Amino acid sequence: MDRLRTPEVRFDDLPDFPYTPSYASVKDPNGGDDLRMAYLDEGPRDGDVVLLLHGEPSWSYLYRFMVPGLVARGRRVVAPDLIGFGRSDKPSLRAEYTYARHVEWVRELLFDQLDLRDVTLFAQDWGSLIGLRLVGEHPERFARVAIGNGGLPTGEEPLGEAFLMWQEYSQNTPDFHVGGIVSGGCVNRLAPEVVAAYDAPFPDDSFKEGARQFPLLVPTSPEDPAHEANVAAWATLAAFEKPFLCCYSDSDPITKGGDRKFLAVVPGTKGQPHVTIAGGGHFLQEERGPELAEVLNGFIDANPT
Repeated sequence: MDRLRTPEVRFDDLPDFPYTPSYASVKDPNGGDDLRMAYLDEGPRDGDVVLLLHGEPSWSYLYRFMVPGLVARGRRVVAPDLIGFGRSDKPSLRAEYTYARHVEWVRELLFDQLDLRDVTLFAQDWGSLIGLRLVGEHPERFARVAIGNGGLPTGEEPLGEAFLMWQEYSQNTPDFHVGGIVSGGCVNRLAPEVVAAYDAPFPDDSFKEGARQFPLLVPTSPEDPAHEANVAAWATLAAFEKPFLCCYSDSDPITKGGDRKFLAVVPGTKGQPHVTIAGGGHFLQEERGPELAEVLNGFIDANPT
C-alpha cells in the first residue's frame, strides 16, 4: 500500500492545540508495511476513558476545546486521527479506503494496542459510523455511548437531500477545500488561522484521497458492502442497556432528526437527559466544545460503572 505522510512542520503553531501526538502501527491489509496512526492521549491513565472519534474531513484538532474540560475532571481522553486524516498515514489510492478497513484500523488501535476498557464513546459524523460498529461488535468494551450529529446507516433508509448534495459536491468540486468545508459546516465562519489548521494535514490534493472517498462509503442502498455488518450492529444496539445519550446540535441539516432511531431502538437511551446543543452546526465540537465536554462529564458522573 502506497501512503503519504504529512510533513510535521505543517502542524507547527496550530492555534489552541498544545497537544503532543502519540503514534501506533496498524496493519496494512495488503500485507505491506504497517501504517502509522496518530492519536491524542491526555489525562491520567487510571481515569475514566473518554474516546473522541472525529468525522469527515476533520481530525483530532476538532476536539481541542473539549479535551481540557474532560481532563480537568480526571478523565483519560483518547482522540485518534483516522487513517487518511490528521497526522495519520494517508494511502494514496482511493480504493484502499473502505468502511471495513477503517473499523479494523480503529479497533486495532483501541483494543489491540491500547487495550481500552470501560470506554465512554463520543462520536460525530464518520466517528459514529465507525464507533457504533465497534460498539456493536465489542459491546463489552464500552461503559457508555454519546452520539452527536451522527448515525449508523444501513442503506435501507433515505439519507436526505442535504447528504446527497454533499456527496455529489465531494466528487465533482475541483477544489476540495477541507478547511473551507469545516467552516461552511459551522453556524459562524471560522477564523483564517483555524481554517488553515484544518487544511494542515493536506499539503496538496494527493493527500485528500481518503477525504474524497469517505462520502461514497456511507451506505445508501441495501446492496452496500457494509449493509449486513451495520444491520448486525443495530441488533446489538437494540439490546444495549448501558447508558446512551443523544446530544445533537440545533443547526445541522445533514443529521437533523438522526437521534429518533436511537431513542426508539436503544434501551440505554431511556431515562437519559438527552440534550440539544444550541448554536452549533454540523461540527458542534468546534463551536460548542466546552459545553459539550460538560455534558459528557455530567453523563459520566450520573452513570458510574
